[in-house]
Amino acid sequence: MRPITETEIRTSFVNCSKGEATRLGLPRDLDECPFDDLDFLGWRDPGAPERAYLVAEYDGRLLGLSLRSVTAAARGFTSRSMCSLCVTTHVGGGVVLMAARRTGEAGRQGNTVGKYLCTDLACSLYIRGRKRTSAGKGLDETLSLDGKIARTRDNLTGFIARVIA
Repeated sequence: MRPITETEIRTSFVNCSKGEATRLGLPRDLDECPFDDLDFLGWRDPGAPERAYLVAEYDGRLLGLSLRSVTAAARGFTSRSMCSLCVTTHVGGGVVLMAARRTGEAGRQGNTVGKYLCTDLACSLYIRGRKRTSAGKGLDETLSLDGKIARTRDNLTGFIARVIA
């Protein structure tokens, strides 16, 4: 992913109002993000832990999604769980259900699309081995790094497509 600015981030959101995009909390370390190792920029709102954001390149443009999370305690996972984007396994609260309000009329009617995601949205760093989970080794896969990256991007593209459909 190419480095992106605060203005690009705020104008990329498609499932929240311009006012909400203006007020959302950006990552504190935006200038230090390892963009070369990211397939998307994802973060939790420092001022509102139930909110998360994801910005990715989609169909030749930058697209941002506002997400709401369901806490691990409410969800009931106490053992291993798997992120549906990067297929990384975590223990405890390492994966959380996140819901994105759909765009257009469906979103105005309250429809959402949910996905189980890494709680910290660091999928790109997990698949590249730049960050480790507390689950230990995880799955023993024969898929190459390029294959894992392609799978994660395909899963992300599918999620975004469902939100904006």
